[in-house]
Order: sequence, then C-alpha cells, then structure tokens
Amino acid sequence: MQSMQVPAFRPLAHLFRHALLAGSALLLIACQSTPVERDYDTSRDFNQYRTWDWAEPAVTFTPQNDPRVSSDLTRQRILQAVSEGLDARGLRTADDADLEVQVDVISEEEEDEVTTTFGGSIGYWGWGWGGGPAYTQSRSVDYQVLTLQVDLRDARDGQLVWRGSDQQQLWDTAVPPAEREQQIREMVNRILSAYPPY
Repeated sequence: MQSMQVPAFRPLAHLFRHALLAGSALLLIACQSTPVERDYDTSRDFNQYRTWDWAEPAVTFTPQNDPRVSSDLTRQRILQAVSEGLDARGLRTADDADLEVQVDVISEEEEDEVTTTFGGSIGYWGWGWGGGPAYTQSRSVDYQVLTLQVDLRDARDGQLVWRGSDQQQLWDTAVPPAEREQQIREMVNRILSAYPPY
C-alpha cells in the first residue's frame, strides 16, 4: 500500500509572503517624508545676498501655547541649526545685513482613516479549494504635523525673496533631546539644501 502524500500548504505560505511584502511596502511608503517646498522671487539676483541677521522675532510658534513644540529649548535648537545652515552656504551674520531671516514653527492636528482587513483567503488547502470570510475594520487616527518654515527677506525693502518649508509627523513617544536636535538639524538642512535657488 502506498502512502498518500498531503500537499504542503504552499498557497497559505504564498499568501503569507504576499501579505508580508504588501505590509512592508506600505510601511516604507508611510515613512517617506513629504517633499520640501521652496519658493523664491525669480527677479532677484541672489548673488547680491552675502550677509544675514535675524528678523524680530526670529522664531514664531503657531499655536503659541502648545508646550509640545513651543519652548526655549526648541527655539535655541532652531536658531543654531539655521545659523549653521546659512553659514555652510556662504552667508555670514552682520549687523547691517542683506537678508533678514525668520523661522515659523506650525503645529497642526490631522486625521487619517485607516482600514484593516482580516481573513478573506481563498486557495487550495490540500483537500480542495476553500476560503473564509473577510472582516474589515476602519478607524480614525489623529496625529500632529510639525511644519518648519524658513523665510528670507530683503533687508532693504522687507520683501520675501526666498521661502522653504518641511513637514514632519510628531508621535506621542518621548524623544531624547539629542534626537530632537538631530531631527531639527535634518529638517533645516533639507530646507536650505536648495539655497541659493540656482
């Protein structure tokens, strides 16, 4: 008598592998940062701008009373990162400067609808074709988005000549101070990476 071999659960493994790949792809897409936005006055000669100074106020927070964002420590980290970024691009600080620099920190609450589907598989299970029902669950997820915007104004006429901004999602988890400093530095570097604009 020959023994009958039961086919392996290849469809189940195949389904699991595809689900894992799809989940990984979604995670990678979710981790991508939004593109940095930049705008500038095309009629300006940016070669004429060699010096800069802080506008008054140098950093503003919106909303002003949000302690997760608005603090002297955050302000100092931003001032340091922008100062280093402008210095790296050949601009020097001066009292009678060509440019005035202002940074706006904007915190906004946003909401996403997340839908998760469980089950609903169909395949060959070794004894025939079969499947199960699918269950879908939807829920709203609230999160905070931080926008860091750097404005450069011509000191002579007060007109905005260059603006760059970047966004980052904020999570409820505690972030160590060194990591906060690094996040701000990276955002500022992304923003200033296209200055001068040509």
